[in-house]
Amino acid sequence: MQQQPPLSSRVKDIIEVDGLRFRDLDGDGQLTPYEDWRLSPAERAADLVARMSPQEKIGLMVITSRPMGISQHDKTLTSHDGALDEQYLPVKVDPHTSARLPFEGTSEMIEDLHIRHFIMREEPTGARIATWVNAMNEVAEGTRWGIPVIVAANSKNETGGFKMGGTAEDQPFTQWPGTLGLAATGSLEVIESFAAHSRAEWRGTGLRKGYMYMADVLTDPRWFRGQGTLGEDPQFVADAIGTLVRGFQGADGLERDGVALTVKHFPGGGARENGTDPHYAEGRFNIYPTAGSLEEYHLPPFQAAIDARVSSIMPYYAIPSAEKSHTPQGRLTEFEQVGFGFNAEVLRLLRQMGHRGYINSDSGVLSKMAWGVEELTTAERVGKGVMAGTDMFADTNDIASVREAYLHGHFTAERLDEAATLLLTELFALGLFEDPYVDVEAADRVVQNPEAVAAAQDAHRRSVVLAKNHDDLLPLSPTALQGKRVYLELFATGTTVRQLDALRRRIADEHPDIDFTTDYRGADVAIVLLRPFIGSYFEYVGIGDLSIDDHSDVDIAKVRDIREHVDTLVVGLNALFPWLLDGVEPLADALLVGFETDYGVMVDAILGEFAPTGKLPITFPISAAAIAVDEQGRCASPNDVPGYAKEQHMDGRPYVYEDANGNRYQLGHGLTYEVPATAQ
Repeated sequence: MQQQPPLSSRVKDIIEVDGLRFRDLDGDGQLTPYEDWRLSPAERAADLVARMSPQEKIGLMVITSRPMGISQHDKTLTSHDGALDEQYLPVKVDPHTSARLPFEGTSEMIEDLHIRHFIMREEPTGARIATWVNAMNEVAEGTRWGIPVIVAANSKNETGGFKMGGTAEDQPFTQWPGTLGLAATGSLEVIESFAAHSRAEWRGTGLRKGYMYMADVLTDPRWFRGQGTLGEDPQFVADAIGTLVRGFQGADGLERDGVALTVKHFPGGGARENGTDPHYAEGRFNIYPTAGSLEEYHLPPFQAAIDARVSSIMPYYAIPSAEKSHTPQGRLTEFEQVGFGFNAEVLRLLRQMGHRGYINSDSGVLSKMAWGVEELTTAERVGKGVMAGTDMFADTNDIASVREAYLHGHFTAERLDEAATLLLTELFALGLFEDPYVDVEAADRVVQNPEAVAAAQDAHRRSVVLAKNHDDLLPLSPTALQGKRVYLELFATGTTVRQLDALRRRIADEHPDIDFTTDYRGADVAIVLLRPFIGSYFEYVGIGDLSIDDHSDVDIAKVRDIREHVDTLVVGLNALFPWLLDGVEPLADALLVGFETDYGVMVDAILGEFAPTGKLPITFPISAAAIAVDEQGRCASPNDVPGYAKEQHMDGRPYVYEDANGNRYQLGHGLTYEVPATAQ
């Protein structure tokens, strides 16, 4: 006999049957099958779908970004004590879409449009997230079937992750290294810990769906979104993705206290055309110039996600280029020239690989990023996507176009029912039909709790890669620095004097035995921290130049001047890309690499507080020539092959950067040293 699950209701009654309690979500005083938690999620979903109108089912097929009430300046346009934004906008302006649609208030979306899936873009405190989610579920509970709301967000627990929106009172979730930093630890135990602690924060604040993680294998070093991957090793990425899915969702599929994941971007976004991205037209193609690359490098992580029973998978915007690819690519033979969310062969492959959850399009595929189907009407795009296999359209409230597509026969009633059933099954599996509300007071206690912060700090330490250590310079222990003055500098986009001063104070306070100075001309040792940056998420700004200099927000002339004035220079590089190192590495006596790793932790590694153990999760190219693009748009190294394997396809030409000490900066490289006894 199944154990009674916890129930919570604010609007509908709770009834008792056979000594057990159930929520009477349809208000008929009887136990309807979809209300019976003893049945399987699939059985309950099928029963509910059979009762719903087409319009109610259609409402399930979109997920939209929904600003919170705290983001509404005019509080007369809010409800539920300011929790819900109820403003109607004649036109919603959003970077993901060009549709210029009207945008309804929260309650109207839930009650009249039957929308149940929302994306949170803000970064508020845990209690505010919980209050917002509870208020939306209270509105939803009062509707005909009491179908709960589920809120999704992009990944929130990695330092430097992509975020849209925010408030002055933000309390970020525990900040671990970036996903490349997690990969640099080389440890699935660290990733298990990351998933467990992060899941608790998500669950405790009411966030039950994550648009994460990227199963894309990084194969073109210029791809702007490469920083969000788990690196370039297909086997490690596969192992990590499987670990993340099981850690967030549950060991054997989606559990009642789990967080449903949407792994992206099928069939792998890494096969970029010279680093461009399909958020803009110039990057709308995935290219596979190398025979067998899709199956060998790009699909294994998605297979791992499927094997772990991931709840949903997101196809990318891109079109598989027939012109610039070696075809066929394994099981892909047709290469229909439409984006993956409309591509029947690609989505059929996803099902053939065993995916049983739903397929969630990327944001804006019905308007701004409708690559390959631009000539179709929006309703026709909906129909093509649904009949190809897409079950939900992301970041849109365009219910009208989905309804038009259905009424005009662009997709069938069978597909409507199939999509609705898959989408509802997730909600049932998560237990939201029984217990959609969360404890507001507990939410802030779980966010950044001490255990999670300590585990994240350990991960930051384990993410540091010691790439170069000339003449065993490091560690620079207090004994080694006795009588010497140390200068600390940071070059990072947007860094203010106040932020730099705060970092310097923090480092000085943490290392009181070291004599720090703010004038490198009087220093003996300089620690220079770099976080170069290039590119744009939504617009094409040219093929990326991976040089570290002024164009990437590093004052390289000042770095050279520092080098001239000090006896010892140590560089700590926080890498978002596999940068060209020839302008920086020769200046450094020692070089450490992190991946959105805490700056203080990188300094700790330099000063001998711990011995670095990280390994490079990516390969750094030897020179601009190794990634040069000719007049025909062909790259000197294959775009669809990871850095560690590129030289196999370059006719003897080198790809991997090598320093004067003979260190090759390829996947898996990482040095270490012994920590002085006084620091242990």
